[in-house]
Amino acid sequence: MARSVLRSPAESLRALRSFWRRSLQWRVVISTLLLAGLVVALVGWMLLRQVTEGLLESKREQALSEAAAGFKSAQDQLDAADLVESDARALLSDLVNDLNSRGEASGLHTVVLQGPVEGTPGSSIPSGSFKDAPVDVDSVPEDLENELADRNYAPDEDGSLWSYTRLRYEPGVDRESVPALAVGSLVTLPVGGTSYMLVFLFPLDEQQDTVSVVRGAILTAGSLLVLLVGGVVYLVIRQVVTPVGLARRIAERLAAGRLEERMLVRGEDDLARLGTSFNQMASSLQRQIRRLEELSRVQRRFVSDVSHELRTPLATVRMAADVLHEARDQFDGATARSAELLQDELDRFETLLRDLLEISRFDAGAVILDLETVDLTEVARQVVAATETLAARHGARFVLTAPEHPCTAQADIRRIERIVRNLVSNAIEYGEGADVEVTVAASQDAAALTVRDHGAGLRPGETVMVFNRFWRADPARTRTKHGSGLGLAISLEDARLHGGWLEAWGEPGHGAQFRLTLPRAAGEPMERSPLPLVPADAALPGAGVKPVPPLSGIGGS
Repeated sequence: MARSVLRSPAESLRALRSFWRRSLQWRVVISTLLLAGLVVALVGWMLLRQVTEGLLESKREQALSEAAAGFKSAQDQLDAADLVESDARALLSDLVNDLNSRGEASGLHTVVLQGPVEGTPGSSIPSGSFKDAPVDVDSVPEDLENELADRNYAPDEDGSLWSYTRLRYEPGVDRESVPALAVGSLVTLPVGGTSYMLVFLFPLDEQQDTVSVVRGAILTAGSLLVLLVGGVVYLVIRQVVTPVGLARRIAERLAAGRLEERMLVRGEDDLARLGTSFNQMASSLQRQIRRLEELSRVQRRFVSDVSHELRTPLATVRMAADVLHEARDQFDGATARSAELLQDELDRFETLLRDLLEISRFDAGAVILDLETVDLTEVARQVVAATETLAARHGARFVLTAPEHPCTAQADIRRIERIVRNLVSNAIEYGEGADVEVTVAASQDAAALTVRDHGAGLRPGETVMVFNRFWRADPARTRTKHGSGLGLAISLEDARLHGGWLEAWGEPGHGAQFRLTLPRAAGEPMERSPLPLVPADAALPGAGVKPVPPLSGIGGS
């Protein structure tokens, strides 16, 4: 129970693959959703990138302009100050406080002053970071510090450098870090010409919030658009696939014999015209099949009636022919020969009549099997013994190969003997005097017998046609044969009744082989035959030599 509910990953994957191959509707819908999702993602990414770049560019221009004014104001304050080195620290602190107060008033920036720049002369110059806000000095990007300290940097037209960073706060400050734009330049103290790095940190939290809102809007709108496209495609495909699926189901029912099935046609569009054409085709097929069935029924009835009606006059002719045949020694040579020919042709006619009656019983479905345990090895020995005289007359010998243990199957022994006798007789008559090889084997679920001759063989396509009624491989060559042309057809029907396979292989000039395979237990399925269809001594093995595929349940593997 648990195994039926819980599937393994491999089984689930196979189920998904099967669903993907079988469902045209969902295959189109899923492919459209994936393609629409890809297009929406690409457009959304391009739109978000343009919005982001536009916001950053606008903010950068504003920040550079404001920072340039701040740098000029700071330098003017430093140049206007009249102080000694001992007053430098107080001057720098006042400068930073003044600049920070301006930024805090507008909420636009924070100021950090660091220095002096390496290599600046002076011994009493104040060093370190000057700030009037709880900002971590690590917020100033290292690459910006290095370029300002190099003194050989290529600044913008306003003499400043800029870089993106994150604005971090000192421990204990309940504020999260935000992306920021750092704009820096050098300012110089009038005392000793000492330079300091003056950095403005402009927070980009508003731009980040705007980008987040735009991103959310794009995701929401894109998702809704993809779902809308998928829904529209589903409805459109459903309108197309539903009639096609209905036509498939109707076609399957027609194939199963329910010829009265028809499609429901609505409207006048292409699908409606397709349904009308389908119904017309189904009606035409129904008429043709019923006509053929009626012809077949009349034909079977005719064969059955004629066969039965011929039995009485044939019995009378047989009695007269027997009297003439027994008295042939009293006739002259020509009359005695005529009596012998009459006897031979009556034997042939009785065989044909018996086969026709058997075929009519198959067609009428009036055949009942008398099942018992049959040993194919014993059947093969009995048939070989019974046909040795015929084989000797054709100059042929038998080679029987069978295991020591019995190869049993549940079957009607009379019909199995008839199959083997037909196969062996054909091998003798068409084997051109060569040895006839009979092989028997069994597996766990099947028992098999093969009959191999080394005669003219079969041409491509004849391995299936050989089981047709009254079919002959070469009428000009086989006119002297006394068969009715129904032996293999009857053998095939007998094999089908047992749930078995009767197959043929042949090559021109290299003989033929027939294989009979029976289930060991009546009604049980068989996976494969214990004997190969293509013999081991076949010419050019594997070069175009293939077993006959099963047709209508007559063949196996």
